[in-house]
Formats: sequence, structure tokens, C-alpha cells
Amino acid sequence: MKFLARMSGLLLVAAGFVGLVIDGTRSIVNNVISFTSIGSLVGTFVPGGISNLQTSVAARFSPWLWDTLFVHALQLPASITAFFVGAFLLWIGQRSIEPIGYLAGR
Repeated sequence: MKFLARMSGLLLVAAGFVGLVIDGTRSIVNNVISFTSIGSLVGTFVPGGISNLQTSVAARFSPWLWDTLFVHALQLPASITAFFVGAFLLWIGQRSIEPIGYLAGR
């Protein structure tokens, strides 16, 4: 399980870095700071993704959950979010520190 967390964490950190480079390049060319949001990324890769996601969240949970949580979460920058989620997964998946030596108090 820790291997899966480390592997997905490394992939997300790498994807976040690549996304940050792409957003930085777009910002330099346009002379305006711009980030790709999670919502536009979902809309690009999944056709009809946002509307299907909204109907499934409203059907399974509650419509107010869509308005309070998911609308704001889909506006977050995708590259920075991927970087922080990947760093969190790397932190969870780290190996435990082995103790060196023995306890002298016994």
C-alpha cells in the first residue's frame, strides 16, 4: 500500500511540475498570470465530464454538496493541486525510520 502511495505521489508531483511549466510558459507569452483549473482539465479530457459529475454528485449525495464543495474545488489550479496532493501521498508512503541501537535505560 505504501508503494502505491509513493508511486502515485511521484507521478502527481511530476505532473504538477510539468503543468506548472506549461502554465508558466502560457503566462509569459500572454503577459498575464494564468493557471489551468481542475474544471477545465476535466472538461478537456472527459467529454461532458463536468455535467456528468454534477448529476452524479446531486443524485448520490445532495445538490448543496455540489454548490458548496465541488464548484470551489474545480476552480483550484491543477498543477499546484497535483503537486500538493503528490507531496502528501509521498509523506504518507514514506518508509518508517528504523531505530539505531538499543535503549540504554533498561
